[in-house]
Amino acid sequence: MNNRKLGKTGWAISEISLGTWQVGGGWGKPFDGKLANRIIHTAIDQGINFIDTADVYDGGLSEAAVGKAVRESPERIFVATKCGRQIQPHVNEGYTPKILRTFVEDSLRNTGLDAVDLIQLHCPPSLVYSRDEIFELFERLKEEGKINAMGVSVETVDEALAAMKYEIVSSIQVIFNMFRLKPSETLFSHPEIDNFGIIARVPLASGLLTGKLTAETIFSKEDHRLFNRKGEAFDKGETFSGVDYQKGLQAVEELKQIFRESESLASWAIKWVLMFPQVTTVIPGASKIEQVISNVEASNSPQISSVQMEAVRNIYERYFKADIHHLW
Repeated sequence: MNNRKLGKTGWAISEISLGTWQVGGGWGKPFDGKLANRIIHTAIDQGINFIDTADVYDGGLSEAAVGKAVRESPERIFVATKCGRQIQPHVNEGYTPKILRTFVEDSLRNTGLDAVDLIQLHCPPSLVYSRDEIFELFERLKEEGKINAMGVSVETVDEALAAMKYEIVSSIQVIFNMFRLKPSETLFSHPEIDNFGIIARVPLASGLLTGKLTAETIFSKEDHRLFNRKGEAFDKGETFSGVDYQKGLQAVEELKQIFRESESLASWAIKWVLMFPQVTTVIPGASKIEQVISNVEASNSPQISSVQMEAVRNIYERYFKADIHHLW
């Protein structure tokens, strides 16, 4: 496993890490703590040393599973979690230093850790990024030893740019994949980008880029891929990266023709993200041990040729750019 530097933290973290939105369950499946533990330990055994979770994933059970596995491991594992999505209604006015402090302290109890390595605002309303008192809170939490670093998980490139003006911010988590190219054209060219770790989430576009979904695939009623395609529950960009499902399936068939080599399309999709040096780590999720192993294999996949990279861009521009580029 190759490591990359996470911005101003200086931490060397695995370029492929683990996202835990659906670890041991989620997306319509009941949470299985034993399975979650095996998945996380497999990730660590495969060389992953950075695990991303959130307090709202399975109502804190994901955080607890991550904390348990990390405490059981002799390796140095960096734990990132997120806060803010518990606020309902999810509006700017709901964000206060007091409630965010409570969330951080709850995460410490959930994980059983002495400090959270990286706490991230969890896709807050855009106005939150202009409120100094919110970011000052995390400076105090760092001074108190409750967090080691702070980052933001954003929906839009503009939100990322707004957050970068705060010294406490060390990382930007953003959706970036073959169907969502805008960060590479804007955020990645920022003159101070080397000071910020870039955590690429949703690298497989909610499963579309595995190449295994079809028009006949059935999603459970609790799966966001069924109920959130138009943003009914949260930002629609989190579901299939905001692209139309049928268009996505058509684009995937073209991608399969570009990447005919033995590796799976999922491996190529992860490798594609890693072709951008500004990316520190990519955090695909896993609900099975086999998925962890498959994801990690992308680290050692062959480099993608410039011809293939351009072909991916052409697919984005033909299928998706007009529909989604301006939204995020």
